[in-house]
Amino acid sequence: MMGRAIEPAVRNSWYLAGWSHEIDDGIVGRTVLGDDLVLFRDADGQAAVLEDRCCHRGAPLTEGDLVPSGIQCGYHGLVFDRTGACVEIPREEPNPAFSVRAYPVVERQHGIWVWMGEAGLADESLIVDFPYPETDDHDFFYDRYDISANYMFMIDNLMDLTHLGYVHRTTIGGFPDSHNKATLTATRTERGAHFLRWLIDAPAPPSFVDAAGFEGNIDRWSDFEYVSPATVLQWGGALDTGTGAQENRHQDGGVSFRLLHSATPVTDRTCHYFFAVSARGVKLDTPEGRSLRQDILDAFLEDKAIIEAQQRAVDKDPERPLLFRKHDEAVAYARQAIHQLQDAQGEGAVTSEAAE
Repeated sequence: MMGRAIEPAVRNSWYLAGWSHEIDDGIVGRTVLGDDLVLFRDADGQAAVLEDRCCHRGAPLTEGDLVPSGIQCGYHGLVFDRTGACVEIPREEPNPAFSVRAYPVVERQHGIWVWMGEAGLADESLIVDFPYPETDDHDFFYDRYDISANYMFMIDNLMDLTHLGYVHRTTIGGFPDSHNKATLTATRTERGAHFLRWLIDAPAPPSFVDAAGFEGNIDRWSDFEYVSPATVLQWGGALDTGTGAQENRHQDGGVSFRLLHSATPVTDRTCHYFFAVSARGVKLDTPEGRSLRQDILDAFLEDKAIIEAQQRAVDKDPERPLLFRKHDEAVAYARQAIHQLQDAQGEGAVTSEAAE
């Protein structure tokens, strides 16, 4: 089975554009699907996403400041509220013809989600639900890497974990034979793909030993769901071999992770990789928590390096198809799901560098 390498993004979808704490600290500039955006929180505490271009003389609003009535352009002082309306012009009455594009935005579960397409089609029920930041037994950290690769390369990486044995030898992986022998159950879902993967009686990777103090082999699960267009939900963990992990993953002991991954396209060959990470019962301000955070950051930099190298190689012959092997079943389902979404939205809703 073969498939194209570079996937265009769809406009009529929700994308993660930032984390709540980022706009707590002020104005954030970010590019999503080729659109330059400015993210901020207004005086009422509401998240806002506007185009990063003043309608007056075209200066970027990210060069401005927050004021009580909205965001003030740093060039001539016009102020825009979260709806994009110009509410102040120095020494003039506001002109109703002066406005900037405002994008539908929802702040939920520490994420700033923006709808990049036709505003009237924005349906909040389509936003991925990730409730764990609101529970007492999870202490999350949130971060982002810029990835110089197509967003679906990041999704491919997450939906095929055999790379753990090779890419993450000193962090969350290693022991390639164990990973290659893992059992995998993959299915198509309404909006994407899901897999459950088990390593039984396998050596514990270094980061698991640091987090949970494993002294022997483990039974390890990886439960991943891709939700098109760009998000993967992860429940991963391990228990000592022989303690009934396959019968009850919720039992005490071992280690249990909850993660949200989102690969928000910037261009056809770049994306923002957002991730939220927590291990049940591990506080970030403890030695175990600090070690876990660093291990995850290091591991995801390893992903970044190999994916960016992949993109550079693919760019030498971008029309050459990629191949799918048997263990790529979940990857193939994920690619089918994004193709289905592309087809449903039609050519006018799909972005591509060739079309710009």
